[in-house]
Amino acid sequence: WLVIAVGLVRAYLAKGSYHSLYYSIEKPLKFFQTGALLEGYLLIAKYLPGIVPSSVVLTAFQVMSRVFLTWAVTHSVKEVQTEDSVLLFVVAWTITEIIRYSFYTFSLLNHLPYLIKWARYTLFIVLYPMGVSGELLTIYAALPFVRQSGLYSISLPNKYNFSFDYYTFLILVMISYIPLFPQLYFHMLHQRRKVLSHTEEHKKSE
Repeated sequence: WLVIAVGLVRAYLAKGSYHSLYYSIEKPLKFFQTGALLEGYLLIAKYLPGIVPSSVVLTAFQVMSRVFLTWAVTHSVKEVQTEDSVLLFVVAWTITEIIRYSFYTFSLLNHLPYLIKWARYTLFIVLYPMGVSGELLTIYAALPFVRQSGLYSISLPNKYNFSFDYYTFLILVMISYIPLFPQLYFHMLHQRRKVLSHTEEHKKSE
């Protein structure tokens, strides 16, 4: 993710514009975001066989939605790759993941700076809505092209007697954000209160 961040900065400095920066980081974005599937799988597998906690389900949704945005929308609908909304979610993802993996790394080393902990449980307040806005705007921008081209759609009649409308599916994906995003967001707010308040109490006790 740091590679993606450096790529964005270098491309911006070279072009002098933030438009169409997606092409400068397209390959590493696809690689690293797809790699997150392994992390999601290991996270869920850790709790199986047993009841999967809601936080893990929310994390799995977040990973799957990002992979979906990367391949099924941005990669598949070339026309949206120049949209500013793509840069919006790419920047949000990049900052979020750099902070998150830094948090995990320093935690494993038993030397977690307060600044990283604070960033992990504070910057999401802006980054999560920013990322979701970029994702939804990108899907919305893709809708006319999907409808016109019939991308990934299957029409009747066919030998499988099955139909699928990708345009409608994308709309349903957008609607799914309504119940799921607030759960993820408020879960993080709850975690923030619990973690940072505990840290403050620990400092006072010292």
